[in-house]
Amino acid sequence: MTVSSPRRQRGFSLLELLVAFVIMAFSLAMLYEASGGTVRSLGDTEQHLRASMLAQSVLNSRDSVPQAGWNEAGRSAGLAWRVSSSPFVTGVDSSGAPPLQQVLVVVAWTDRRGPRQLELSTLLPQAKPATGQPR
Repeated sequence: MTVSSPRRQRGFSLLELLVAFVIMAFSLAMLYEASGGTVRSLGDTEQHLRASMLAQSVLNSRDSVPQAGWNEAGRSAGLAWRVSSSPFVTGVDSSGAPPLQQVLVVVAWTDRRGPRQLELSTLLPQAKPATGQPR
């Protein structure tokens, strides 16, 4: 008489297979979220770079500020910009040094997180009055 040994089951049970699929699904979801965050961050960085370049371009459009000041606004490629100036007090009383104006450029836009803005500030000399005009 031959005794057969109980047959050993090979492979995975249904429960083990289900657990493996759940772990794989969570892993893929986390990878997808991480890569999506990277793409969104890249878009934010590009918009910030565009705003920075626009602000620098507006500042480079003038070498000096008129005596009346510089107040201007506009739109370019979906970005709104505004520039304003005010006298900057240095405390130096020298007739040889030109008066300075503090210039502020604000670039604003709206993205998926809501309204955003970039501010750039610098000092520019005040333009000399034209000959024949009072100071």
